[in-house]
Amino acid sequence: MIRVFTFCLSLFIGLTALSSAQDFSKVEIKTIPVGDGIYMLQGAGGNIGISAGEDGVFMIDDQFSPLTPKILSAIANISKEPIKFMINTHWHFDHTGGNENLGKMGVIIVAHDNVYERLSTDQFIKAFKREVPATPKDGLPVVSFNDEVTFHMNGLHIKAQHVKNAHTDGDSIIIFKDKNIIHMGDTFFNGFYPFIDTGSGGSIYGMIDVAATLLTQVDDKSKIIPGHGPLANKQDLQNYHDMLVQAVNAVRPLTKKGLSLEEAIKLDPLKDLNEKWGGGFLKPDQFLGIIYQTIADHNK
Repeated sequence: MIRVFTFCLSLFIGLTALSSAQDFSKVEIKTIPVGDGIYMLQGAGGNIGISAGEDGVFMIDDQFSPLTPKILSAIANISKEPIKFMINTHWHFDHTGGNENLGKMGVIIVAHDNVYERLSTDQFIKAFKREVPATPKDGLPVVSFNDEVTFHMNGLHIKAQHVKNAHTDGDSIIIFKDKNIIHMGDTFFNGFYPFIDTGSGGSIYGMIDVAATLLTQVDDKSKIIPGHGPLANKQDLQNYHDMLVQAVNAVRPLTKKGLSLEEAIKLDPLKDLNEKWGGGFLKPDQFLGIIYQTIADHNK
């Protein structure tokens, strides 16, 4: 429970704090070896993925701007080669906050087309009533893609694949082909209720679809880097998928009855899930509020 709370605190920082005002001085970057020259870095914000080898460093997400020096120091302990590419799994600022710093260093920033569109314009996260200004030019993707793109470096084939309308409308999962390692970005929150940005095109049904699809592609030896939470395996992903399905099944009857969200909250439809999944920064009522209208609209 302590471990889950730590990761939930990082997520809370990521979604609610202004990086310019937040004190990052005590944040430590933890390096977790995953295998085959691939690492997971944890600090404040989304989990970072690293592939290090003779061709340079391939990086997935970059957390917050003030943490860039600490992140670069952690990467330097892994590899003395330069960072060549950094790909954003989606547009949220706890995954893209370091973009401008890296862009000024000459790192090639890559993301899905929708991520470019959202980063290049002012945004608003409805669930948190948070205005997010457009990213400066140096922090914008230099390369964007539609469906998928593959990087061939460090003896690996690293495929970034767009998945539609899951956490947002611009999510990418990163597959280290033939290495049984996947970075799922925020389509996977390991151990607690996920934030789904419905205002940016996200949907619980898309989250379920991504998890279900990947469950057919992984095995018991697979290593899965979630957007938030500890390094995961297939059973962790299965548990997460089953929770999302159970949540929909519990909420759907209330939406079919035409109950308001306030009436549904009083009935506590997620009570069988809350003990295991409700200990994160999103409390059960908040998670219910995020998914309720999506499920109601799906029934129409």
